[in-house]
Amino acid sequence: MRWLSEVIVTSDRAGLLERRPNDTVFGLAKPLIETPRSASLVSDVTLERYGIQTIDRLTAVSPGTYTASFFGVPGSLNIRGSLAENYFRGFKRIEDRGTYSTPVGGASRIEIVRGPPAPAYGPGKVGGMLNFLPKTARDGGAFITAPAAEVTLTGGSYQRRNASAQVGLPARLGALDGGIYVYGEIERSGSFYRGIHPRRQLGEISIDVDAGDGWSLAAGGMVFHSTGDVQTPGWNRLTQALIDHRTYVTGRNSTLVDANHDGRLEPGEVRPGGIYPFSTSLVRPYFGGPPTTDPRFVLDTGLGTTTLDRRTVFVSPIDFSRTWTQTYYADAVKDRGGERSLKLQGFFDRLSNQRYVSYGFPADYEAWTYELRLTYSFDIAAGDGVSARSFVGTSYRRYAGQKKESFNSGLISLDRRDLAFGPTPTDIIDAPFFNSPGGVGWETDIRSRWSDAGVFATTDVAVGPRLNLVLGGRYDRFAATSQDTGIFPFETTAVVHTAKGRWTWSASAAYQIGWGLMPYVTYARGSALEVGQAGDLRPSHLQSGAFLSASELAEGGVKFQGLDGALIGSLAIYRQARTQLTGLNSISQPTVGKGFEYEARWVANRHVSFTLAGNLQHTEVIGPEHSVTYLPPSAVGVAGANGYGGGFLTFDFSTLPGRAGSYAYTLIPHATASLFGTYSSDEHLWGRLGATLGVSGASKTSGLIQKPVTYPSYAVLNVSLFYARGPWEAGVNIDNLGDAFYVTPDQDTYANVGALPARGREWRVTVKRRV
Repeated sequence: MRWLSEVIVTSDRAGLLERRPNDTVFGLAKPLIETPRSASLVSDVTLERYGIQTIDRLTAVSPGTYTASFFGVPGSLNIRGSLAENYFRGFKRIEDRGTYSTPVGGASRIEIVRGPPAPAYGPGKVGGMLNFLPKTARDGGAFITAPAAEVTLTGGSYQRRNASAQVGLPARLGALDGGIYVYGEIERSGSFYRGIHPRRQLGEISIDVDAGDGWSLAAGGMVFHSTGDVQTPGWNRLTQALIDHRTYVTGRNSTLVDANHDGRLEPGEVRPGGIYPFSTSLVRPYFGGPPTTDPRFVLDTGLGTTTLDRRTVFVSPIDFSRTWTQTYYADAVKDRGGERSLKLQGFFDRLSNQRYVSYGFPADYEAWTYELRLTYSFDIAAGDGVSARSFVGTSYRRYAGQKKESFNSGLISLDRRDLAFGPTPTDIIDAPFFNSPGGVGWETDIRSRWSDAGVFATTDVAVGPRLNLVLGGRYDRFAATSQDTGIFPFETTAVVHTAKGRWTWSASAAYQIGWGLMPYVTYARGSALEVGQAGDLRPSHLQSGAFLSASELAEGGVKFQGLDGALIGSLAIYRQARTQLTGLNSISQPTVGKGFEYEARWVANRHVSFTLAGNLQHTEVIGPEHSVTYLPPSAVGVAGANGYGGGFLTFDFSTLPGRAGSYAYTLIPHATASLFGTYSSDEHLWGRLGATLGVSGASKTSGLIQKPVTYPSYAVLNVSLFYARGPWEAGVNIDNLGDAFYVTPDQDTYANVGALPARGREWRVTVKRRV
């Protein structure tokens, strides 16, 4: 199959086609159009032309990547119905489930792989991965030859303010040839949602050197700081009338009193005379019958209805989220000639996050991980048209972290606040951060240490000019220690140790049948650690063996290209089985997903290009599911006005009506589709201009309980314009041009009681100066 011609590549003004082969899917450089797996590439040019600012917008160019609301913070993609994992240059980062907004501004490209990671990248689940590639001085394959710099200023609706700068410098000294690239970004903005004010700073540096005698070196890092990624569940007191007509039930409970006037409820104020953490709960368990009336739960002031503004969400002035991440890497590669090379790589990632959401969820995460990887690559020619590109290697990864959270005592209530009235001292729950006398302490305090020693191998075998086989696998030996020293853990407080080994492998085959068509099949068995929000392992999971889960993928499809490489795309069907944590990270629940995906990119001519991406999917949770889940009052037989002042939950999801067995995972849509077109003019004396217009849509979703709230289908129109002359460029982006109103359900344990109204029409203007 012929690779894209230089004529087509140089006229690809939207950055839709690969500039060089990709090694993310299998660890071996291979064009995606010839790779027997489903994957998508998103270049920095595409990010700019399509106006993609956060990873939840990647559905515009990659099928199967719809992401429901993880409390308003786009940290990880949902790929094929399962939470995906984030990677940096092929190394897995610490978990980010809505901890902070994953930055995309410093990316040279983002790669989205649907299925397990390459064996060299470590053990992982089959759902998928997002791989971030930072900007470097050799991004095009060769080092830059002259200094280059760019400064960008952005302003827009809702006090949007952002500035970025990047500088690339060639570095030559004697026989050394290399380059340095630096990127920095600062944001200090308002938000469509009232009360949320993003504050972020990002810095990147990369150094690449060809040192002579076959040696090449690379090192760099990324530091990210945020104080504005405040989590919000969006809307509470969910009813179908709220979703369809924005009709919101108002009212407050006056039974509870902020007796010490500190602006929040301590345990003794939630239940006077109760003993914290044993009997101060604001949550009632559901065991199959309507619970008795609790005066604290009844709305007795301001009861009525109103139309809720879509910009009004659950947040208070004292809610916060403070995040630091530090990511560093170093590579040393020795070219030994004869298509042989030896590569030594090191990686380090650190996360520090403290967050507080005033309905009663405080958390404090501190974690770090490092990985060392040694890879030897070689080619073998067996004669008779058979050849193979292969590598073998070994890796060692170590993690240490601490996760502190409080919710086990039941000092939590999402519905208590009247969003139309705003936060009050009697719906703001205390947290350990405030050090209140008699206040909330850290109810779980998990300290985890684990290591993974692995060996891996992959071979890419060509049999004649048409048949291609890719085989890969790895073996990992895990050793883990964990302990929960919180004041109210729902598990053992003893130190738990365990060790276990596991194989993972994959096999793929592709056949080039001519006419630009390449059918393929893939089968993979994966294994991965079931980690919590800080990358931690629960002691109870170590005891039961649930800390290590298995997954399976069967995929078949066809890649196609035509029109001299100007049209490329793929069709794929898949079936995957994997587990994921549910119910306050307490249960590892199996899921089975089936789907059909399609993707096409067409560079029609040097002016016009198009993309089409979409999928049909069905994901099923294999029951019975014995997880903890929060419930709306209606699910337990209580009228909303008599239950919104507190909260309800079930300790066993399978006891709910219609949920004794397996059930459809309806938080993600059955169908999504996206169509975009881009125009870019030639360079004239007056400059150059261009535009991108696209629409993305999704079918309906719903909660997970019987008779759930349903969220209608929607379509969103986005437009981008730019004008460039000389070193200057100006752009205008309008997201949700038609101001479409739609709502997405929350994920995790609050999926049935919270939902986020999508942002309305937003605009921004960008001015850029290149040097």
